[in-house]
Formats: sequence, C-alpha cells, structure tokens
Amino acid sequence: MKKILFCLMLLTAPFEAPAQARTFNQAELDALLAPVALYPDALLSQILVAATYPDQVAEAARGGQSSRWHPAVTALTAYPEVLARMAENPQWLRDLGEAYLGYEPYVMETVQQLRRRAEAAGNLRSDGQQQVVRQGETIVVQPVYPQVVVVPYYNPLVVFGTWWWTSYRPVVWRPWLVRPVQVHRPPHRPVQVHRAPVRVVIRPVTLPAPRPHVAVPQAHRPSVARPAAARTAPRPQFHAAARSKVR
Repeated sequence: MKKILFCLMLLTAPFEAPAQARTFNQAELDALLAPVALYPDALLSQILVAATYPDQVAEAARGGQSSRWHPAVTALTAYPEVLARMAENPQWLRDLGEAYLGYEPYVMETVQQLRRRAEAAGNLRSDGQQQVVRQGETIVVQPVYPQVVVVPYYNPLVVFGTWWWTSYRPVVWRPWLVRPVQVHRPPHRPVQVHRAPVRVVIRPVTLPAPRPHVAVPQAHRPSVARPAAARTAPRPQFHAAARSKVR
C-alpha cells in the first residue's frame, strides 16, 4: 500500500523540464552583431566576452570599480562611450551574451558576413586609423598603431547597404565624438636581483700645493715661431711649339 501511494505521489508531483538554451536564427544574429561587427578584432572580442557578464557591464558603465570584474569588462572601461551604449540596451546585451555562449562559431561567421557586406558597399576599408586585411575568406580589422585604437561610429542601417530583414532590425546607438584611445599594455614585472650589500669607503685625496708663479725674462723665453717652409723653384712651362722642337 505504501509503495502504491509513493508511486501516486511521484506521478502527481509537478515536473520541471530542464532549462534549454535559447536558439537564434540568422536574422537575429545579423541584428545582434550589426552594431559591433566592424570594430577592431581585439575590441570586438572584449565586447563579446563582456556581454556574458551584463551585470558587471552595467556596474562599470555607472562608473564603478571592482577587482572582481572579468578582464574583458575592465578593458572596456578605456572605451566609456562603447560601455555606455552597451548598458543602455540591456536586452540586446543579454541576447548578445547568450548568443556568444551558445553559438560562438555562428556568431563569428556572422561577423565575417557582415564585414563582407560592408566591404562590398565601400564602407569597410583601410585608412589612417585602421587596417582592413583579407586572410583568405577572413576579414581582419586592426588598428594602424597597436597601442592607439579609434572606435568608429557607424549606423548599421547604412554601412551594410539596404537592411535585408524586415522583422529584425539592429540597434542604432547614439552618436559619440570619435577620438583615439591610448591602450597601455600590462607592465612587465621587474626582475628583482638580490645582491650582498656593498660598503663604500671614501678616502681623502691630498692634492699637491700649487707652485708659485715665476716670471721668465723675455730673453730667456723660447721662440714659438716656426721657420718658413723652403721655397722650390717653379717648374718650367713649355709651349706646344717648343715641345715639337724638343722632339
């Protein structure tokens, strides 16, 4: 009887299905990645990783500081304009983080597709601030100077040509003043060399007493004039007629 009651309790208990990862179609991936696909590769990588920590991004955008943040979030503090735009769109930020966590290969391929569209439209090319290099089918975007990064502002509804999804449109960020950002590499730890203490002994130096000045008579002073160089007689000059006679 107890076994029957136990089985009935199991059957009537509410069943909780395991949480499933959200799926994204290509239209959603295009709309999610369009605002950031044309950024330099290093910055884009930091944005994608930081999107998986939306709470830390929101805290950093408010000007907070914490040693518990992910390094990608800490790195984005050098780009306050980008950090602020990410925090202004929390739903987009969370969706981007979920897409990157669950479908990273599709996310990176979507980035390349968007870059090809922008390149075909003439809106992605090398200039004085960034280099756009093709490595096979991959388009690499990197700054001209590794330590100076310029984050371009662009409208995703314009740079890729006419937007091709009617039901999914990308987020358009507020414009900002484009300026170069100095990126500092992490300093190297100095090598500490332990040496035995050196005892420095300063010994006094005794200088000889100056000799008194003695005037020398003019007659006893040595001559400093050099003899004139011996003059040599000039070589005779012969005219052409004289040379013919000599021959």
